[in-house]
Amino acid sequence: MSVRTSPGAYAPKPGAAPLPRMIAAQAVLETKMLLRNGEQLLLTVVIPALLLVLFGSVDIVDTGEGKAVDFLAPGVLALAVMSTAFTGQAIATGFERRYGVLKRLAVSPLPRWGLMTAKTLSVLVTEVLQIVLLTVIAFSMGWSPHGNPLAVLLLLVLGTAAFSGLGLLMAGTLKAEATLAAANLVFLLLLVGGGVVVSLDKFPDAAQSVLGLLPIAALSDGLRDVLQHGAGVPWVDLGILAGWAVLGLGAAARFFRWE
Repeated sequence: MSVRTSPGAYAPKPGAAPLPRMIAAQAVLETKMLLRNGEQLLLTVVIPALLLVLFGSVDIVDTGEGKAVDFLAPGVLALAVMSTAFTGQAIATGFERRYGVLKRLAVSPLPRWGLMTAKTLSVLVTEVLQIVLLTVIAFSMGWSPHGNPLAVLLLLVLGTAAFSGLGLLMAGTLKAEATLAAANLVFLLLLVGGGVVVSLDKFPDAAQSVLGLLPIAALSDGLRDVLQHGAGVPWVDLGILAGWAVLGLGAAARFFRWE
């Protein structure tokens, strides 16, 4: 006895999920992988928190007038953005490229720009967690922020775009081992010379003019002007970050290699 079935009666229906759902699922996966990685957590969460507590509690560097935490908190927030959007993303993406993960994802129903969007969303989620944690620590140490929250948001978004572009450019052009070494070296150099815990005023005038153009210096100084001094929108710092974002993302889109 034969059984007749109508077409289209089988479930689940084969085919790709809607694009927003695919991007959301990939973003959740990227975030879970980052939060489960002990080395990434050390870089993105532990080190910024320790720097804030250490330099905010012990008189190691000259932070000028007022409470040390008022000077340090904006710089550490900038460091947190750099550690996630640049260093962490560059290392993770570089090794994904080496092991063929990106190559396999590139032929999945998720388009390449969708994968980059998911990675960006993962970075933003991680940054929100970082900022909440660091803000709680800073408040417990007596931090008194001022300024326009919109200006702070603009600085953080443009800073994330700038560092993401540079991180993807490095991950997509260098070998994984070279990316690991270079990203960590840049992190350490910018930690020291980017105005995070040491004011740029402590450097020679010639060095200040160069260091002030770096994205970490623009982000930390911009956040410090707003949160510590209650300044308005720091257009110069926003312009520097926007320039780095355009250059970094444009170069990453042009030169990124998936294999």
